[in-house]
Amino acid sequence: MDIEAGGTLSDIAAVPASRLARLYEEHVGRAVGLGTLLTGDRSAAEDIAHDAFLRVAGRFHDLRDPAAFGPYLRTTVVNMCRARVRRLELERSALHRSTPPEAVEPDASADDRDQLWTVIKHLPYRQRAALVLRYWEDLSEEQIGEVLRCSPRAVNSLLSRAKAALRNDIGRSEA
Repeated sequence: MDIEAGGTLSDIAAVPASRLARLYEEHVGRAVGLGTLLTGDRSAAEDIAHDAFLRVAGRFHDLRDPAAFGPYLRTTVVNMCRARVRRLELERSALHRSTPPEAVEPDASADDRDQLWTVIKHLPYRQRAALVLRYWEDLSEEQIGEVLRCSPRAVNSLLSRAKAALRNDIGRSEA
């Protein structure tokens, strides 16, 4: 538990166990799904979802509206996934600089689902997050803007660019 980021163990202990269990059952499965789509790694998504739940649960008594737990958890998952993606991009770029280009071999035998996922993973994080929040979480542009901290017009632009990139990359690989 990251005490500086979300509370203390005594904060979590202040929430009744039955209420905490209900919140866990109600929200963590969806948070894992969201994290999986944002990171592309189910085990990392599970870790992120559990850490995010602990952070939000540790601050539960500070919430003015207990119904805000779900959106607050979703925002926390998105932010933690963003931090993970940034860290991995830094690691990959460092590895790429140290690895000769001929050592990297592309995977030419991917089926349609793997191909789509590969293209989605190469989108910039904000475009990928906007796609996932729109089509997986079924959020409106206004709600996505709240999570990503941008205007609905910026969300619309992110979605448009992401869909154009998907069409372009999928069309190019089929040719």
